[in-house]
Amino acid sequence: MSIQTIEDTKVKAFPAKPAEVIAFTAKARRSFKPLAIAGKLAGTLVPPIIVIALMLVVWQVACSSPTSSLPPPSQVWNEAYDLIAHPFFNNGPQDIGLAWRVLISLQRVAIGFGLAAVVGVALGALVGQSIWAMRGLDPVFQILRTVPPLAWLPLSLAAFRDSSPSALFVIFITSIWPIIINTAVGVRNIPQDYRNVARILRLNPFEFFVKIMVPAAAPYIFTGLRIGIGLSWLAIVAAEMLTGGVGIGFFIWDAWNSSRLPDIIVALAYIGVTGFCLDRMVAGVGAFVTRGTTAK
Repeated sequence: MSIQTIEDTKVKAFPAKPAEVIAFTAKARRSFKPLAIAGKLAGTLVPPIIVIALMLVVWQVACSSPTSSLPPPSQVWNEAYDLIAHPFFNNGPQDIGLAWRVLISLQRVAIGFGLAAVVGVALGALVGQSIWAMRGLDPVFQILRTVPPLAWLPLSLAAFRDSSPSALFVIFITSIWPIIINTAVGVRNIPQDYRNVARILRLNPFEFFVKIMVPAAAPYIFTGLRIGIGLSWLAIVAAEMLTGGVGIGFFIWDAWNSSRLPDIIVALAYIGVTGFCLDRMVAGVGAFVTRGTTAK
């Protein structure tokens, strides 16, 4: 019996029913709900505000004694009011607001971390893709990544004979290791089906790197970038304490030498907020690129 005869038999045995017209109603547009938005904002902002307020109260009570070695929040506010209220003042090369000092430090972090991101992703892809590169380089990476950031500073000063490139090198060498390791893990975890598709399409190494490797390993790469940006911010502050300049790290060291503890506390708040913003920025870019598959 031919295929056409079978089809004709099916049609006679099961006559077609008249087509039913199904009406699809357009989905109503999402209405703007200010109360719901306000509730979400309150749920996000109120808990940390309460915790910070409690910490300030405990700090005020604990350090209000005349024998306390640390200033309470009220004293910090009174003595460092100009730094808090006027972050962008500029009275000369060495007399500038903390916001300008943070921006100067961020410029160094952008250069050092940018170089670390490019080199780290490339080396991580090499280590993850080649078994021989992994056997040769991974032990070296595991040893070097345990070296503290400031331990590299004397060597970099001897090599570059200048504080600025030395600070950049410290940022680079501190932040590159998590980028390399996470990228290598991501590349090794690329599904074999993706590699088979690349062979079928006859992609060259560069096309495989751009179209297959980087998108598939992106969640791991951005996890390494988040860790790296945090380490780079830690490294620049520590490096500036010793190399000088006008960055936020040198400001803390200069304030310590001048016994200005309130200024140091304000600078620490700037550092913490800036580090948090850097982490959120990299996490936001990662969530956008990977469509939310990275850890928040």
